[in-house]
Amino acid sequence: MSEYQIIEENLRHAMRFFGEASGSGEVRALDGSVAMFSGLDYGVFNIALLTRPAADGELESRLTDLARFFRERTMRWSFWLCEDLLDAAARKREKHTFSTFGMRAISQPPGMLAPMLLPPLRPLPEIECRPVRDAALRSVFAEITAVAFDIPFTVAHTVYSREEAWTGEYQGFVGLVDGRAVAIVAIVPAGGAIGVYSLATMPSLRRQGYGEAMLRAAAAEVQRRTGLTQLVLQSTEAGYSMYRRMGFRDATKFTVYLTR
Repeated sequence: MSEYQIIEENLRHAMRFFGEASGSGEVRALDGSVAMFSGLDYGVFNIALLTRPAADGELESRLTDLARFFRERTMRWSFWLCEDLLDAAARKREKHTFSTFGMRAISQPPGMLAPMLLPPLRPLPEIECRPVRDAALRSVFAEITAVAFDIPFTVAHTVYSREEAWTGEYQGFVGLVDGRAVAIVAIVPAGGAIGVYSLATMPSLRRQGYGEAMLRAAAAEVQRRTGLTQLVLQSTEAGYSMYRRMGFRDATKFTVYLTR
């Protein structure tokens, strides 16, 4: 697989979490796309992606199928588009196409890949990295997610607090310092790579190295169990410089569209 295909496949595996976590959602494979309905009226957690490249004219037909799927369940949904899956003509008309379906671009995160992590450039704080395996840590993961990503607490708890949500590929970790939860990360081993998702530090403790320490600790644990070495992620603007220092480089670009 090419680098963008590795990143995109890992993302599709990760996003299935949101269609399965609440117990009232659904994951539906459509022609050339996949839809993940979380069971909630919350667009960021109702997610669609392509499953194969789209030539000119094909993007419209796939969006038609997806819009029909979500319209029967909710009017609020989002689309994670890997730009490398569109041919030149489809890419040129992309924004107009999504606009006709009532969707607007809200972010353009680069898809990044690191063959392996580089050594840290500075001493990092010690952090205890615990896998999410009990109700208390599921609740902590939900609470830090809500605070760090500005997600309603009820939505975060509905998605992350259910025990059955954590039985698949999506693996959560909570970082503790002196018994206090300070950071979280989710790891998804799929597509021949370790995917990094939902990396977050409590706002009052940012810029102290906890995020990097958390990523390194969780990745090392999954690398030990799986033998995988390369890592992939979609970067936020805030995390981009840290990821570059750690050895990640741009390999593709995503555009995230959300219903208006």
